[in-house]
Amino acid sequence: MTAARQILVVEDDEIIANLITLILEKKGYHVSGKVSSGEDAVIRAADLHPDLVLMDINLSGLMDGITAARFIYSLFHFPVIFLTGYCDEHLLERAKAAQPYGYLIKPFTENELISNIALALHNHEIRSQYLDRFVIGDTKKILTALEAVIVTDLKGRIVFINPYTTRLLELPEKDLMMKSSKTMITLINTQTKDPVIDPVPEVVQQMIVVTHETNTALVTHNGKQKPVSVTVRPLKDDQNELFGVIVILREKTLSQIRMAQR
Repeated sequence: MTAARQILVVEDDEIIANLITLILEKKGYHVSGKVSSGEDAVIRAADLHPDLVLMDINLSGLMDGITAARFIYSLFHFPVIFLTGYCDEHLLERAKAAQPYGYLIKPFTENELISNIALALHNHEIRSQYLDRFVIGDTKKILTALEAVIVTDLKGRIVFINPYTTRLLELPEKDLMMKSSKTMITLINTQTKDPVIDPVPEVVQQMIVVTHETNTALVTHNGKQKPVSVTVRPLKDDQNELFGVIVILREKTLSQIRMAQR
């Protein structure tokens, strides 16, 4: 027996979200999750690995549906169908950049929803053969990694973190999402005590990889200093367009620090 396809529903209207869930379950799909904001959608998509995401464009959170869809598709290659109450030329042009597999105008019929999902799943099966499945690495490994993995948009706002990030930075997820990496990640040179310049703008402007392997410490919001190595690199989508930056922070052990000092 074939397992039911997993659908993530991103909709901030609870009534509509519940109605969509009823339609999907009646047709044999499984709703793996329901979220109401774009920032939650990115995090939950990484965790749930849905076969498809139904994404409302106008969401109540800090990140709208188009931005969330762009990161979900560029990072994880989960297909997205947009749901929206209206459509204009500007909105449509923005939506195209997220490479959606469908665009439904509310109110839509049950047949329109189900047929769009079926076509999107079919087209993605064909297209996925030619995509790099792991733009930032194997998602399952990232979620369990003992290092902080942080993705920002081109303005330096945090759009994705793995679970270890909250432990290393000593801040909850809600205090990190959509905040500037410059204010959330404080690095210093352990020898001079000078702050390390935020590397994200340099990576965006010059399209280079920035690393700090020695004499670098993360200063948490509690004032604790943690020796770390830092890698910051640009992220490009399958059309070779820059869409974000990945920051990897690895906390160093005492033995690693001693070896570096030899």
